Amino acid sequence: MKQTLPNPSVRSRIRETGPRARAGEDGATLHPPAAVGVADAVPADALRALVNDGRATQVAPSPDDHRDPFDGPLVDRFGRVHRDLRISLTDRCSLRCTYCMPAEGVPWLERDSILTTDELERVTRVAARLGITEVRLTGGEPLIRKDAVEVVRRMTAIESLDGRPLEVSMTTNGILLPKLAPALREAGLARVNISLDTLRRDRFIELTRRDKLDEVLDGIRAAKDAGFAPIKINAVAMRGENDDEIVDLVRFAVAEGLQMRFIEQMPLDAGHTWNRVEMVEGQEIVDALSEVYRLTPIGERGASPAEVFRIDDGPSTVGVIASVTAPFCGACDRVRLTADGQIRNCLFAREETDLVPVLRGDGTDADLARIIRFAIAGKRAGHGIDDEGFLQPDRPMSAIGG
Repeated sequence: MKQTLPNPSVRSRIRETGPRARAGEDGATLHPPAAVGVADAVPADALRALVNDGRATQVAPSPDDHRDPFDGPLVDRFGRVHRDLRISLTDRCSLRCTYCMPAEGVPWLERDSILTTDELERVTRVAARLGITEVRLTGGEPLIRKDAVEVVRRMTAIESLDGRPLEVSMTTNGILLPKLAPALREAGLARVNISLDTLRRDRFIELTRRDKLDEVLDGIRAAKDAGFAPIKINAVAMRGENDDEIVDLVRFAVAEGLQMRFIEQMPLDAGHTWNRVEMVEGQEIVDALSEVYRLTPIGERGASPAEVFRIDDGPSTVGVIASVTAPFCGACDRVRLTADGQIRNCLFAREETDLVPVLRGDGTDADLARIIRFAIAGKRAGHGIDDEGFLQPDRPMSAIGG
C-alpha cells in the first residue's frame, strides 16, 4: 500500500506492507531507525521530528525541509556514509532460479512503470551530488533491457563529487554477454559479476529451469575477451543442491583467472520457502575449502560484503558473503533503486520511498535529494534476519535488484 506524506509539493509516497505498520493521525506510517525502536511504527510527522532532533539535522532533512539538501554526505542516523547505488534495470529475467522465483515466474511490473533512461540518469546525477561514487546495475537480468548499453554510457558520463566518473559495474547471468560485452566495455562498464551456481548441465537445468549453461560459459569467455577484470563469479550455496561443488567451482575459477564468490542463501525467494536451518553457512564453505586449499584472510573488508581469502599464497582469491550469519550491516554503504522508481535503504526493507511522483511531476532535483535523504534517515541498524519478529520482504530478489 502506498500512502502520501502531508507535503503536496514533494508528493513522496511511502510503501509499507508489513503487519507491523500502524497508522498515524495523518494516515502515513514509517518504521523509525533501530536506535529509536525497530518494532514500533510511527506517524510520518513524528518521524520528521526524529530525523531532525539535533543529531541528524545536518544530514537528514525531512521532505518539507527547505535547507540545501546537497549540503553534506548521505549519512544515516548510525553514521554510515552511503556511496554505493544499486539500480535495477528490470525485474524480468531469462532464467527461473529456484531460490528467486517459481517456475511460472512472478507478476511482472507494468512496462509503463519502469523508469526511462532519462529518469535513471536524473536520479543517478542527484545521487552523485549526494556523494554516491559507485553504481551497480542489476535486475532481474539487466541485459534484457534493450538500452542497457546506453544506460551504461550515460552512467559513466556522470561525475562524482571529486570530479571522477562514477564507477559502474553490473551483475548479470552472462547469457547475453557474447553479444554485448564489447559494447559494454566501450561504453565504460568497469566490471562484471556473473552468476553461476553449478558446472553440471543437469543441475543447471534443475536450478534455473533453463538449458543455458553453455551460454553462461560463453558469456564468461566473452567478458574475458572484452578485457573485463576482475571478473567475479557468484554462486549461491544450497544444501543438497550444489554444496558438493564448492571446491569444483573454485578450481574452475582459478583455472580461468576468475574470482569466486560464494553467497549464503537469503530469504528473498518469491515463494517464501527459505529455511534458516537448511542454509549452508559461510563457515561451512570456508571449512570445505580449507580441506583442499590454504586460505589466508586478506585485510579488512570495510563496506565490502565479502570476506576474501588468498588461495595457497597465490594471486587467486575466493570470497564468502555471509549476509545471514556474519552480516556487514554496520558498514553498509548501499542504497537501492528499483526498476519502478522505489528507493530501498536495505535489501530486506519492508518499506519503500517512491520517486515517481517527483520524476514524472513538477518536482525538482532538490526534492529528489530530500526524499533520498529522508529514506536513508529511516534505515535500521541491521536487517534482523535472526530476530524472532523478522518478516521477509514481499518483493522477491528479481523485483528488488541484487
